[in-house]
Amino acid sequence: MATQPTGRGRRFIETGERILGHVVAVAVGFVLMVVGLGLGVTMIMLPVGVVVGLVGVGLFVWGLVGHLGKDQ
Repeated sequence: MATQPTGRGRRFIETGERILGHVVAVAVGFVLMVVGLGLGVTMIMLPVGVVVGLVGVGLFVWGLVGHLGKDQ
């Protein structure tokens, strides 16, 4: 039967999850920005490209500064 990590191990896991979440958000946001730029090149897909690009920018910025202002 597996045991729950306690003390330092639990804090290490929580910190790792938090960092990994932000790194993934930055990477996915960057990919969405590039996809939005690619979609925006064609006139037909321009509205979709703008939305995808802005979602990518929001996710990218959240990944960079999403932790600011929170008490740990």
